[in-house]
Amino acid sequence: MLEIIAVILLLLWVLGVMTSYTFGGLINLLFVFAVVAMVFNFFQER
Repeated sequence: MLEIIAVILLLLWVLGVMTSYTFGGLINLLFVFAVVAMVFNFFQER
């Protein structure tokens, strides 16, 4: 579940960067949330 959310957030971030249409810092915030979710998932599996 957490992996799916992280992948979706990463895809939204890439889409926002490619279209260069950002909602202020929202796109970078999505990237941070995705990275945190992936790191949390990595440590949760161990």
